[in-house]
Amino acid sequence: MATGQPLFGTWDYVVLEYLLADKNMSFTPVAFSLMASFMSAITLLGVSSENYTFGIQFIVINISYGIFTPVAAYLYLPVFFRLQATSAYEYLEKRFGKVSRLAASLSYTLQMTLYMGVVLYAPALALEALTGISKVAAILSVGLVCTFYSTIGGMKAVLMTDVFQSLLMFAAVFSIIIFAVIDKGSFAEIWRIAEQGNRTELLNFDPDPTVRHSWFSLIIGGGITFLSLYAVNQTQVQRYLTVKDLKTAQKALWLNWPILTCLSLSTSFSGLAIYSKYYNCDPVKAKVINSVDQLMPLYVVDTMGDIPGLSGLFVAGIFSASLSTVSAAVNSLAAVTIEDYYKPLYKRIFNKSLSEKKIAVQSKLIALFFGFLCLAVAFLAQFLGGVLQASLTIFGVVGGPLLALFSLGMFTTTANEKGALTGLICGVSLALWMAFGSPKPPLPTLPVSTDGCVDAFNVTAPNLMRTVTGEKEYFWLYKVSYLYNGVFGLLTTYIMGYLVSFAVNKVCGHNQQNFDPNLFIPPVARRLEKMMDSPLSLKQWSDSDEDLRAKYVTNNRKF
Repeated sequence: MATGQPLFGTWDYVVLEYLLADKNMSFTPVAFSLMASFMSAITLLGVSSENYTFGIQFIVINISYGIFTPVAAYLYLPVFFRLQATSAYEYLEKRFGKVSRLAASLSYTLQMTLYMGVVLYAPALALEALTGISKVAAILSVGLVCTFYSTIGGMKAVLMTDVFQSLLMFAAVFSIIIFAVIDKGSFAEIWRIAEQGNRTELLNFDPDPTVRHSWFSLIIGGGITFLSLYAVNQTQVQRYLTVKDLKTAQKALWLNWPILTCLSLSTSFSGLAIYSKYYNCDPVKAKVINSVDQLMPLYVVDTMGDIPGLSGLFVAGIFSASLSTVSAAVNSLAAVTIEDYYKPLYKRIFNKSLSEKKIAVQSKLIALFFGFLCLAVAFLAQFLGGVLQASLTIFGVVGGPLLALFSLGMFTTTANEKGALTGLICGVSLALWMAFGSPKPPLPTLPVSTDGCVDAFNVTAPNLMRTVTGEKEYFWLYKVSYLYNGVFGLLTTYIMGYLVSFAVNKVCGHNQQNFDPNLFIPPVARRLEKMMDSPLSLKQWSDSDEDLRAKYVTNNRKF
């Protein structure tokens, strides 16, 4: 992409420097930041406990990341680089209208605020198990530190610290794997114990949507979650725009995939490593810890507690994972608030634009506000269940419908604002109903034992098996895998949005020719370009439409 002024709108210096890091970042730190923005302490604690409790089926989700990376890179990213706006939701205003932009940005704000609460809650669980520090003290410490440096430093500080924090995350996971191999003698022995405990089942191809994890739910549901995060989410779009051009952003996204997969696979194996130690004495059933999400820190205490520095390394990794995610969210929420709420409201009230000085101060104050808000939400996160499933549920409920909203605008010329908003309301409502409707059936966890607990923790407990009660009394929709929340929300939003838009167009007789190609994915944009260049098509354009066409032809850039 050629350098120069963006096709739609301009930046002031504060936005360029504070929120977009001067647009001069290289793709390597951006790739690490793309991973670290969402792979937080939830990944380290949640994925390891997932594999300990349910087996390794979850690793199939990494295949979906590879399948959907080119979709995000070559369909969605070009549209945002043509737009070049600080807020991704400015696209929705240009494609549909102001109400769509406001609805989407409010949904994003809710999504990220809830997610930040879970992210801060996760290291609190770890510290409670490791040191006995209360959850309140742990949440306050990590939240205040993160809020401070995110507020002062802006996007460039966030990106650079994400790199170092990512390395600490890897160090924490690898330390567990290395000590497990030393303890058991080999990788093969860890795998043998996991296989004996039925933790190695990987070939579940059951298409039943009520099956929690199968190849279908993990690839389809995981892929939709990935796209909702890496294709249209403000946190990631803002990172793409910190590089100089589209090709560099695509390189960053491609590099993100192996980094993300490496962390996911190593964390998954760490779950089996932990199981190799506690396979005959489950710490949760023995009431040594309060939650399966505390398994990893407990393992660190048991195996590395007497080695100076290693427990501290793990704590640093857990904290770093949370810091990177919260800092990313705080900065992006500040960008959305400034661009989508504050600037339009200020201009409407005072009939003038914000000065650069006011933007500089108020961006920092808004980032500070969201930092404190996420602290408050963190105290409610304990009621959302396991941290991994809670985070993916939050992403699915809001992310699926938002992905459909952007897709309606980018993939089809039929969609209009009335249809898009109708679809969004229906999609979010259904996803919320699926995610938080009750009663829910118990999770089909694998069996655990406490036979060895007399020696391990000096407790006496009978052999315990986790069982699943009958599910006939549960409503079918409540039994659907949590990974399908986003899929159902996306399909409902897209189908309802398209049908309502089609009906509105038929009734109102809207002219479907008058579109700027820059607002669509490359294949649709090329088709519209041909229509604009056709003499027959040009006759259908009004005078005002000709102005749009002239603007497009003058500013068109090759990607």
